[in-house]
Amino acid sequence: MSLTALSGVNYDNFTTPAISSSLSDGSDSLIINSDDNKSAFSTLFDSAVKMVNETNDYSNAAEEEEIKYALGESDSIHDLQIAQQKANVSLQYTVAVRNAFVQGYKELMNLQF
Repeated sequence: MSLTALSGVNYDNFTTPAISSSLSDGSDSLIINSDDNKSAFSTLFDSAVKMVNETNDYSNAAEEEEIKYALGESDSIHDLQIAQQKANVSLQYTVAVRNAFVQGYKELMNLQF
């Protein structure tokens, strides 16, 4: 492969484009923002509490959709399935994080000093 075609390119004013996402609005429970005088454990614990609260919110929203569908207030099975799937994925993720935490705790407890 020959690079002679790039020999006349001026790289002085070349800037890398910034990548941004509109998906992250700062309310994501997985983003850990370190505040001024907070310890790492405190920040991590607050993030975990926020994740559990979000999981509860998804579960409550799914239950509300089930009730609406059962009472005939909603005809959309699609909305019901989406709410249930969001609650299911959120719960699975929360349980996976909890399992990882418990496994790490067990490994720390098994250390010999």
